Amino acid sequence: MSELAWIDAALRGARPQAIGALLRYFRDLDRAEEAFQEACLRALRHWPQQGPPRDPAAWLIFVGRNVGLDDARRRSRLQALPEDEAALSDLGDAESEIAERIDSGHYRDDVLRLLFICCHPDLPATQQIALALRIVSGLSVKEIARAFLVGEAAMEQRITRAKRRVMAAAEAVPFATPGAIERSERLGTVAAVIYLLFNEGYAASGGAAHVRTALCEEAIRLARLLLRLFPAEPEIMGLLALLLMQHARARARLDRDGAIVLLEDQDRRLWDREMIAEAHALIEMALRHRRPGPYQVQAAIAGVHAHARTAADTDWAEIDRHYALLERLQPSPVVTLNRAVAVAKLRGPAAALEMIAPLAGPLAGYFHFHGLRGALLSQLGRPDAAREAFARAIALAHSPAEAAHIRQHLDRLAQDGQATDGQAAGGL
Repeated sequence: MSELAWIDAALRGARPQAIGALLRYFRDLDRAEEAFQEACLRALRHWPQQGPPRDPAAWLIFVGRNVGLDDARRRSRLQALPEDEAALSDLGDAESEIAERIDSGHYRDDVLRLLFICCHPDLPATQQIALALRIVSGLSVKEIARAFLVGEAAMEQRITRAKRRVMAAAEAVPFATPGAIERSERLGTVAAVIYLLFNEGYAASGGAAHVRTALCEEAIRLARLLLRLFPAEPEIMGLLALLLMQHARARARLDRDGAIVLLEDQDRRLWDREMIAEAHALIEMALRHRRPGPYQVQAAIAGVHAHARTAADTDWAEIDRHYALLERLQPSPVVTLNRAVAVAKLRGPAAALEMIAPLAGPLAGYFHFHGLRGALLSQLGRPDAAREAFARAIALAHSPAEAAHIRQHLDRLAQDGQATDGQAAGGL
């Protein structure tokens, strides 16, 4: 990993804890973000020479807090303090002291607290989720817009409006940990944020990496904390089970060259069976409550895949039934698109293609729609239409791995076309 790559990974991974702790100190979103950004700039200057700190989040919190305090002193004209380069250079040797000065358990739990603050009931649900993803997880506007299938400009406006309303509310009622009733009211939105955070890690929408493991692990950690707060909530059990099921396949999802390996082609010996067993136990616990929800159903679908010893053993009829229930609980074009994969296995590509035809409008800008449509057209022996769909998918790819995967389909179509031409020439 290059120098800039490990620094970027460390800064991204530390952001949730650092922002949460800095907000607790400053009670101001803008000041917390500014302090974190300044701490990141100083990390870029000092970490290459000193090496990575043992606890990047603690380092950034310590520096960010001092930056914020110095800035407050300058603004109030009480004291103008120059940057203390000597103090920063000694941080690498004083990590143990920093760890003692910052309660690690406290600042790590700040992340979940910050999620509940961002999910303010005065905001529309989409603005709550977008704000939390931006502030807590540092996802770009482009990444968040992709999650909601909307344009970047529209999402930028939503986030700006949400931030203003939360800051206005904070002026009347300072930032504080929401009480039990407030947490219950905001639970669904917080769960949705954690789910979308995991999805961004599972299939990154920007940069060179297709998988951002740190985001997946942070989402799982937050889901565990959430379940600790709501131990009898079956949907939170389902959420954690779903994330564990998906992350259990991490080692098998990419080959040595970083190319995508489809589920049916994955080496199932690489799947984390301990993680899958924990997820199965959570699903069973959730089912006892007899209150099915979208996360539980999605976890059950992932469980069917995990139960199959080989791809050929997959119970596609069971998966189709689960998706039918999910369509009733949480109807959406993406759910129907996913169900079409099971339909293709059960009733053939023509039935699946007919099923997704009405989705062409709602999912016009969705990479996976055009990828699946191209695959179905290819199976039906319609290469020209398949190429057109694959070309659209490549244009919408969010990572090099996604684009490379679609190019493999195009290469196969080209090879099939050459073979057909050769056979025709041989018959003349």
